[in-house]
Amino acid sequence: MDTSTTDDNAPRLLMRLTVALFLGYMAVALSLPVIAVYVTQWPGYGNMLAGLAVGIAFASTIISRNHAGQLADGRGGRACMRLGLAGYILGGVICAGAGLPILPYLTRYLILMVGRLVLGVGESLTVVGMLGWGIGLMGHARAGKVMAWTGMAMYGAFAVGAPLGLALFHMVGFGGVMMGCAILPAIGLIISKGITAPPVHAGRREPFWRILGRIWQPGCALGLQGVGFAALGTFISVYFIHRHWPYAGLGLSCFGLAFVAMRLLCGHLPDRIGGVRVALVSLGVEAVGQYLLWCAPSPVMALTGAVLTGAGCSMVYPALGVEVVRIMPPHLRGTALGGFAAFQDLAYGATGPLTGLLADRTGYASVFLVGGLCATMAFIMTLHMAARRQQETILE
Repeated sequence: MDTSTTDDNAPRLLMRLTVALFLGYMAVALSLPVIAVYVTQWPGYGNMLAGLAVGIAFASTIISRNHAGQLADGRGGRACMRLGLAGYILGGVICAGAGLPILPYLTRYLILMVGRLVLGVGESLTVVGMLGWGIGLMGHARAGKVMAWTGMAMYGAFAVGAPLGLALFHMVGFGGVMMGCAILPAIGLIISKGITAPPVHAGRREPFWRILGRIWQPGCALGLQGVGFAALGTFISVYFIHRHWPYAGLGLSCFGLAFVAMRLLCGHLPDRIGGVRVALVSLGVEAVGQYLLWCAPSPVMALTGAVLTGAGCSMVYPALGVEVVRIMPPHLRGTALGGFAAFQDLAYGATGPLTGLLADRTGYASVFLVGGLCATMAFIMTLHMAARRQQETILE
């Protein structure tokens, strides 16, 4: 068991946390493509209700981000992350109840919503705890690396979990998939047990809304970027099925693999050259990927759009997150990062039901047009941030 943290073993401990997060986030990845397919099979339950079942988890994540950040700042990232992994387990067990065929559809849907709400709280605690724990181990100068590894774990889980979730859905049903969503985070909880917590920083706390006021620009850009991912994650499998294309489970895999590859190749860049520059390039690539998905005439072109979307989304969070870490004192970073992530959660939570309503009226391709337009707006906002940063540098 690890009893102390040194510069030499910090990367190894971060790797263990990354594995634990990967296993925990499989609770999200396995369920995400399955829920829309499962709910839309019920009579009278369309894309909007399916999108709501997906997006409701992000609503509870948004609401709990402040408390997760305060827990990470006050008790440390270790306690926060491990509590979040336990939330994943509980959420998976509850959602499994929605797979009982003896229950009426309304009861199943309500159980599913409760489980998704619990899962959202688990996600908030786990990710904020991972960031606080990881930055505490590695130091704030390598915050970008911690965020890059965090993203690799999350979206690597998407790359594996999306096709695995659909395959398990056809083999063992919805309840079996949800039990898998409970078992894998339990393994992650065991893996993280022996890693010690770094010291907790003391300092004067600030109201959450004041912290949001200091980070709103990178937060809004992050939220706009998240629309494209949420649209892809919720509807790309159904989009392929509706167009009678093969490889319906590969859309999220292509996204996740491209995401992880970019983190491996470019994860050091925000710490080295600055987050704003990296974010500008990333947002441009994401916008191209979303527009390609919108007008794709074939599954190969659509998968190419998914790859570009994943490559573009990959570095936006660590790039803009480095800017948040730069302007916030250590004792407020957990709350600040929780608030920063809440902008993305808001995009995730709203995108599912709103784009589901849009898809019912104008077709699935339109949701990717919305994602492309939002990425373009985020690019413009980040360009304004870059201009302001340059002006501040000149004045200094």
